Amino acid sequence: MEAFSSHRIRLLSREMKALLLPDENDDSRPPPELLEIIMTYALYVLAALAEIAGCFAFWAWLRLAKPIWWLAPGMVSLALFAWLLALVPSDAAGRAYAAYGGVYIVASILWLWLAEGRLPDRWDISGAAICLAGGAIILFGPRG
Repeated sequence: MEAFSSHRIRLLSREMKALLLPDENDDSRPPPELLEIIMTYALYVLAALAEIAGCFAFWAWLRLAKPIWWLAPGMVSLALFAWLLALVPSDAAGRAYAAYGGVYIVASILWLWLAEGRLPDRWDISGAAICLAGGAIILFGPRG
C-alpha cells in the first residue's frame, strides 16, 4: 500500500510540475492570458476571504461582545488582504480595487449564506452577478 501511495504522490507531483512549469514547446498548455485571468481571480477570492474575516473580527468584537483579542487575528487578516490585493496584475491600483469590488460583493453574499445562515434572495444574487460582470469589464476591458 505504501508503494502505491508514494507512486501516486510522484505522479501527482509530476503533473503539478507540468502544470506550473510547462514545456514551452507544448501546444496543450493554456495561453498566458488565461493563466493571468485565473491568477487574478484567485488573488481576488483570497483577498476577499481575508478582508471579510478581518472585518468580521471587528464586527464580532463590537456587535457580538467577543473578547478584544479577536482584534489581533482580524488585523493580521486585513494586512493579508492588502498584501494579496497588491499582487493583482494591473496597470493602476484604482482599477484593481474597482474590479475587486465585484468579487468582494459576491464573497459577502456567500458569507451571508454560509457563515450567517441567511439565504440570499434573487436581488442579492442578481446584484452580485451584475457587480461581478462590471468588475470583469473594468479589469479586462480593452485599453487604447
